[in-house]
Amino acid sequence: MRTRILHRWKTVCLGGLLGISSLCAQADGTGYTPAPENLQARKEFQDGKFGIFLHWGIYSMFGQGEWYMNTDNIDCHEYAKAASGFYPSRFNAQEWVAAIKASGAKYICITSRHHDGFSMFDTKYSDYDIVDATPFKRDVIKELAEECRKQGIRLHLYYSHLDWTREDYYPLGRTGHGTGRTSHGEWATYYQFMNHQLTELLTNYGPIGAIWFDGMWDQPDGFDWKLEEQYKLIHKLQPACLIGNNHHKTPYPGEDFQMFERDLPGENKAGLSGQSVSALPLETCETMNGMWGYKIKDQNYKSVTDLVRLLVRAAGKGANLLMNIGPQPNGELPSVAVERLKGVGEWMSKYGETIYGTTAGNVMSASWGTTTRKDNMLYVHLLADRMPQFVTLPVTEKVISSTLFGTGEKVKWEKIQGGIVLHTENLKPSVDCIVALKLK
Repeated sequence: MRTRILHRWKTVCLGGLLGISSLCAQADGTGYTPAPENLQARKEFQDGKFGIFLHWGIYSMFGQGEWYMNTDNIDCHEYAKAASGFYPSRFNAQEWVAAIKASGAKYICITSRHHDGFSMFDTKYSDYDIVDATPFKRDVIKELAEECRKQGIRLHLYYSHLDWTREDYYPLGRTGHGTGRTSHGEWATYYQFMNHQLTELLTNYGPIGAIWFDGMWDQPDGFDWKLEEQYKLIHKLQPACLIGNNHHKTPYPGEDFQMFERDLPGENKAGLSGQSVSALPLETCETMNGMWGYKIKDQNYKSVTDLVRLLVRAAGKGANLLMNIGPQPNGELPSVAVERLKGVGEWMSKYGETIYGTTAGNVMSASWGTTTRKDNMLYVHLLADRMPQFVTLPVTEKVISSTLFGTGEKVKWEKIQGGIVLHTENLKPSVDCIVALKLK
């Protein structure tokens, strides 16, 4: 079994079509016009509202999170020896996808290759992958892709733009300086390597819902990542495949959705999401506990109530929630995470109508909660543990009915200048107390 890194250096605005202006591509100088199937994929992505993120690789074996090599300055050649012991014997794609589907999630995004350079799929362009470098010898991306198709879940693939192990990821960026690389190759070779791998992922694994890039922030502003060429390659191989990039900037030409790390759109509490909010479909990624990759000491999982409320607040901003789980090195999803998935799924089975296929409502964010909109229905999500006496909404349409979602109990309201007032003081607090307003 190989215990060192062996790399093979091979050379080798149609928005009106859907009637949804928010799905239009931004005007740019590249001439990128999303294909009709891309626009349809954007709509389906935007309607899905909920996905599960999976950060999994040989870093899970150390139980220190996905940045362990960098944070502890581990020599990449020593780190790579862990691959010979990576044998996730309890990995079962059917069980993973079933548990995720039961949560109400509509898609899965998994790390095909993280910053440590290890590929979780069978690639011809490196021996540092799960098939060639481990005794497991199974392509987990292939197994997940097949199971997702069987169970009707879309598969998205995370792909790192940076690499802490390859000599040709040069110049070195802001991270990975202590990982033991002593010589440096040519950036052009690394760029070619990435495009070869992306071609494999978009050729050998069936329809892919999105490529989720990360790591561009490693290089200073002005560095030429040659995104235009790379994005064109992806859209040529699979026109419906969406492209997103976690660069913490306003979207670049060719990108199909915008993500926000640990923040809802328009907020910047974590310091990573100060960029403006675009008209593209939106996604917030967040951890279920405190870490992306498996960390053995991190058992501080968010409660079902917290997860549901985060999902609802994201939907109130018109955004999806991509909730992360760090699978264990043995191939199992942590039991606490599975329990949380079940709890969220039970809630979504009852109240998903107020989330799926909605857009942001009249009030995106308030101390009491948020609102979502679908056709002539406005859903008022009261997320407070103590009900406010009243809620003021800038509703100018005629109110046909005001009822408690799920029970049909009438909720009092009155018209005021510029909107309406809902009388909510007698409503019972819950995970999400929802008032359904039928408008005309």
